[in-house]
Amino acid sequence: MIGWFGRDKNERPLPKELGPLSAAIGGALEIDFLSLEAEALAGQPAMPLPRSGPFIIAAYGEVSLDAATVLSRYYDEDHRMIQVMSTSGQPGDVDDISFYQPWDSVVPAGQGEWNRWTGPDGLIGQPAYDADGILYSRFWGEGPERTPLAEFVEKVDDGEAQRSIHQTCMLYYRPLGSTREMLLINVERDLDLGQSQAGSSVEFLIGYGLAPADVRRV
Repeated sequence: MIGWFGRDKNERPLPKELGPLSAAIGGALEIDFLSLEAEALAGQPAMPLPRSGPFIIAAYGEVSLDAATVLSRYYDEDHRMIQVMSTSGQPGDVDDISFYQPWDSVVPAGQGEWNRWTGPDGLIGQPAYDADGILYSRFWGEGPERTPLAEFVEKVDDGEAQRSIHQTCMLYYRPLGSTREMLLINVERDLDLGQSQAGSSVEFLIGYGLAPADVRRV
């Protein structure tokens, strides 16, 4: 029958499914935070817990951290992100999944301020970080000394253009009820815009671990 096995020449191709969650830019993921709400019930989160509901994908980022670890990120228009760790980045390959949302942002003024944050004795990378009275412990690295920051370049696609984002970061955590609240401190620089470090900012994101069943494509 006409139309069953053909496609109109003006019809746009189906959007490409990306990463471990097989989700396309412009598509939606449904996130269920009920388990998180139950686990965090006895704690005081740094910011209101996210609410269950749809997550509309505005961009997708990916980076190979090493030969056996791929970092995949799905972003929405509010700069929230679903992060997936896997061995291949292929559909269905999910080792770890978490959700992050922006909390705060700092724009250091000049090299002296940047050294205070990211220099050899900088705040980011120390064994603990005090966020206005909320104390977080370093998740990466051991010992009483400052740990070098993680550094990588993430390729981000928003469906119209691809960008290379240089990132320097450290992950912290604290107990929250029977779960953990994560604090990701991240310095981002868009390499395609030729930004200098002085034009970048220090971003603070609050995150929580999820179970694979808490996130599904719709």
